[in-house]
Formats: sequence, C-alpha cells, structure tokens
Amino acid sequence: MNVIFKPSWAIPEREATPESVFLNRRKFLKGSGAVLVGSAGLAGLRPGAARAEEDPSAGLYPVPRNETYRLDREITPEEVSSRYNNFYEFGTHKEIHRAAQALRIRPWTVEIDGLVDKPMTLDIDDLLKRMPLEERLYRHRCVEAWSMAVPWSGFPLAELVKLASPTSAAKYVRFETFLDPNMAEGQNQPWYPWPYVEGLTLAEATNELAFMVTGVYGKPLQKQFGAPLRLAVPWKYGFKSIKSIVRISFTDKQPVGLWEAIQASEYGFWANVNPGVSHPRWSQADEQILGTRERRETLIFNGYVDQVASLYPDWKTDMSLYR
Repeated sequence: MNVIFKPSWAIPEREATPESVFLNRRKFLKGSGAVLVGSAGLAGLRPGAARAEEDPSAGLYPVPRNETYRLDREITPEEVSSRYNNFYEFGTHKEIHRAAQALRIRPWTVEIDGLVDKPMTLDIDDLLKRMPLEERLYRHRCVEAWSMAVPWSGFPLAELVKLASPTSAAKYVRFETFLDPNMAEGQNQPWYPWPYVEGLTLAEATNELAFMVTGVYGKPLQKQFGAPLRLAVPWKYGFKSIKSIVRISFTDKQPVGLWEAIQASEYGFWANVNPGVSHPRWSQADEQILGTRERRETLIFNGYVDQVASLYPDWKTDMSLYR
C-alpha cells in the first residue's frame, strides 16, 4: 500500500475553491478576448497616461494548472491584487497600476550571460514558446507584513537554468530589470541604485518552487505585476521577486540587491520569511491578508518549509543566518 504524505501547507480538497468555478471564469475570460494587459487598472487613468497594449502572448493563456501547488486560503481577487502593488521604477505609492501602464513590453529581450556555456539573448515570445507553461497557486508575503494568494502562470526557473547550461564555477544567479528613466519616472530618483537587481544561489534557483512568471489570473502578466517576465520565490519576502527582467547572469560572486545596497540591516540577501525575526521597524510575527480584515500568524518560509528547508542546513538552530 502506498502512503502519501502531504506537505505542511496542503489543505483538504473540501476546503479548496471548486475547480469548476475557477475554470468557468477562465473560459469566460478567454472567450471574451480579454487580451489587454492591466485592463483592471485602466479605468480612471490620468490624462495623457499610457494605455495598455495588446500582448501578443495572450493566446497562450490560460495554461494548465499544476495541482501540486495548493493554498491554505482563498485566491486574492484580481481587482484587489492588481491595484495594490510596489513597482518603485514608477513611483513609491501603492496605487502604481496607473503609472505602470507606461511600461513598454514589446519589443522585449532577455540576455543570459556570465558563467554559462550558452550565452544568448532571447526574444520574450520565443522564450515563451520554448518553455513548459503551467499555472501555480502561490502565497506572496511582502516584507511590509501584508500577503496575498495569486494564480501565477509561467515556468520553473530550473528550466531556464538548464537552457543556459551554467559552468561548474557558477554559484549564484543575478537578475536585473530594465533601465529607462524616460519611460519609468521613478528611475529618475537618484537615491535608488538603479537598475533593480536581485540574486539567488544556484541551489535556490533550481529549487522546485523558483518560478519565472509570465501570466496571472489566466492571462498575460499585467504591467504592474512586472510584465512580461518576473520572478516568484514564495518562501522569501516579496522584494526578492524581481519584476520586468531583462538580464539573467550566472556568477561566482554573491549579488547585492537594490534594497540590500540601500540598507542591508533591513533587507538582507536571503530574505527568507521568518516570523521569529522582526524587521527593525515592525514585527513579522503576523500578516495582513490583502483585501480582508484578517490577520494570520506568519509561517516559517511562508509555509513552504517542506520544499526549501534543505537549502538552509542551520535554519532550526539559527534562522537569523538566513535574513
């Protein structure tokens, strides 16, 4: 007899959102020709603001859901998660969805370089055709102590690592976003070390949870979420999940992220979700679920301990090593 042990974050089938409800909504969206990126944020655009452009990848969505990845809470409504975003390239306020419509998502290329056997520059649409797209339900925990649950579409980062074929000297993966102050007014602020940079160890990058996001809610990724390509590492605080990626470099040196460069004592390289270590200015013991009045206790590694604990051998004795 086979005994199946469910991970700590799994929930009973009876508590999950019925698949028929979600699939009917997805069918409607696809049939209605919903191909405008960021359509939820278009109402009330300020005069002269850029409008959403048609995304040529719209026909790829919705993609099959990988049922391995489940939630312990309801999916955050799209109208909530798409209107409460951080995207400092376009400003510091939370209602950044309007300003983010200025982001031009085509043409878009992704450069892969550094310690690899196959340096290359890929057009985003060519990359999408080469990758096995799927949908995953992930929790997202911001360092600011709020959280949401999102149906991301995309592909495992491990697939891109395999495509790049890093050399034995590669220990880290460095991600970089675009640099265009004329398009993104926030990049004119001199106190930020633009462009936005983040990094993972190669072991983290090839973990099953590390996910390259290209879509959300059964559609191409909206601009305020970091179109057309962002990272999702759900066991880490949200600032590690860099948006609008244009360059991925393999290196033997630990990358210094934008927020780490500004204040390393508050935003460390590891940035693993840990309720036991407070931010210097607030507690991380609990979190506000976006769009509700509910607060929940924060889970170690955001609830993904079964998948990632092996990456951090000392986490039980001194989790502060992985801030």
